[in-house]
Amino acid sequence: MAGALIIGAGKGIGQAVARRFAREGLPVALIARTTETVAAGAEAVRPLGVRALPLTADAADETALRAALDTATGELGVPDVVVYNAAVIRPDTVGELPHRDHLETYAVNVLGALTAAAHTLPAMARRGRGTFVVTGGMPEMKPQYVSLSLGKAGVRALVELLDTQYGPSGVHVATVTVGGAVAPGTAWDPDDIAEHYWRLHTQPPGRWEREVLH
Repeated sequence: MAGALIIGAGKGIGQAVARRFAREGLPVALIARTTETVAAGAEAVRPLGVRALPLTADAADETALRAALDTATGELGVPDVVVYNAAVIRPDTVGELPHRDHLETYAVNVLGALTAAAHTLPAMARRGRGTFVVTGGMPEMKPQYVSLSLGKAGVRALVELLDTQYGPSGVHVATVTVGGAVAPGTAWDPDDIAEHYWRLHTQPPGRWEREVLH
C-alpha cells in the first residue's frame, strides 16, 4: 500500500483521519506547519504499527507544500488517498478584513487544496485509482464568518471541478462537510468524522458520493 497523505494533520480531524487509515495498515504522511504538530501526529499513529512520516509545510506556501508532497511520494509512493484538512477558521464580517487577510485565508482554505490536487492527482489518475478528500464546512453561509464561508464555497467548487476532470480516470474526489465545532465527546467528535473519510475511500465507483455532511 502506498498510504495516506494528510495535509493539515493537527489534533482533531487531521490526527483522527491519520489514525483511522493507520488502523487499516496504511502508512501515513503527515503535513502541518510546525514540527511539534507533525511529531504529535506521528506519535499518535506509530502505536498502530505503521510507518508515520512527519513533514512540515505551510499550506499557503506553494513551494514548501510541493516539496513536502514530493518527499512524501518519494518515501511512500503515489498515495492511495490524499486528505486536505488545512483551514483558517476565524470570525469576521463583511468589510472587517483587509484584502491581504482575505487573500492569506483563501490561500490556505482553497489554494492549498488546489496545489495538492494539481501535484498528486495526475499520477493517481495515470495509475487508475485513488481518493482525494477535502474537509469542508459551513453547510450554510454565515455573515459572521465571511472569509470561511467564501473559502468553503470555493472548496465545493474545486471538488466539483476535480471530480469532473479526474473521476473518469478512477480517482474519487469528495468533500466531508462538517456542520459544527469539532470536539471529542460531542456530535462532532473527530473520530466519528474520520469514519466518513475511510468510507469514501472504500466506496465502489458506482456508489461514489461527492459530499458527505456530518
